[in-house]
Amino acid sequence: MRLAGLPQLGNEDSRSRYFPSRVTGGCLERRTCGEAPGSAATRWTGGRGVAEGRGLGEADRSGWTGLGPLRIVALIVAVGLTWIVVSILLGGPGSGFPRIQQLFISPDNSATPEPRARKYKCGLPQPCPEEHLAFRMVSGAANVIGPKICLEDRMLMSSVKDNVGRGLNIALVNGVSGELIEARAFDMWAGDVNDLLKFIRPLHEGTLVFVASYDDPATKMNEETRKLFSDLGSKNVKDLAFRDSWVFVGAKGVQNKSPFEQHVKNSKHTNKYEGWPEALEMGGCIPRRTVAG
Repeated sequence: MRLAGLPQLGNEDSRSRYFPSRVTGGCLERRTCGEAPGSAATRWTGGRGVAEGRGLGEADRSGWTGLGPLRIVALIVAVGLTWIVVSILLGGPGSGFPRIQQLFISPDNSATPEPRARKYKCGLPQPCPEEHLAFRMVSGAANVIGPKICLEDRMLMSSVKDNVGRGLNIALVNGVSGELIEARAFDMWAGDVNDLLKFIRPLHEGTLVFVASYDDPATKMNEETRKLFSDLGSKNVKDLAFRDSWVFVGAKGVQNKSPFEQHVKNSKHTNKYEGWPEALEMGGCIPRRTVAG
């Protein structure tokens, strides 16, 4: 049976016109290309013409085949070596030779890391002279963070040691040896002030007294208490009030006021925390007492 207007499929020339043996640049459907004999479309079946028409198919594969496996391996190795050399010279991630990068950096532009500040006993920035005791203390922050008292790199009182509390935190230290005698916390809001009086009345000559406030240091304080601290060298205890921050180092038998004292009033206009002033930090070097004095 013959279709009207079409040649028989058995005819070789007809099959080549309607069903090209290879996909041509413009013949992507089963239709005649409409090209005259000898044109680009008909050259797909020629020997040299076949190579020209295989740009997207067999020509690519034959091109890679022409390179040969050794050339492909050599190309991959060359690319890898180039990447390694660039990485080393630029000091990129994984570089094992950072000194090579320094050859290309001007000494003026090279960043020199700043040396870490050396810390001495109790975190002081400078060492204390001989026959002096290094100390550092911090008052409590509001009613959240407890105070700290450090002497000669030994923590005498802190929240970690679980020996601090609301009110006045006091450590008694032997002024000659620097050894801790006793450390206690006294509640100055709801406690008994007589406990504090019994603690500081019988002090021996030369005893060092370290005091750090926490929350409220003064509600229960009476005149006798203020006088006892004043005799130890405090000049601010007479003005100490509800929720003030206070740190102080005094000694039994001093003739002058102590240089180691800080005090901040509780004021809603200047408070750092809601209802409390800022915490105070103080450090320094205390001369050891001689046995005679």
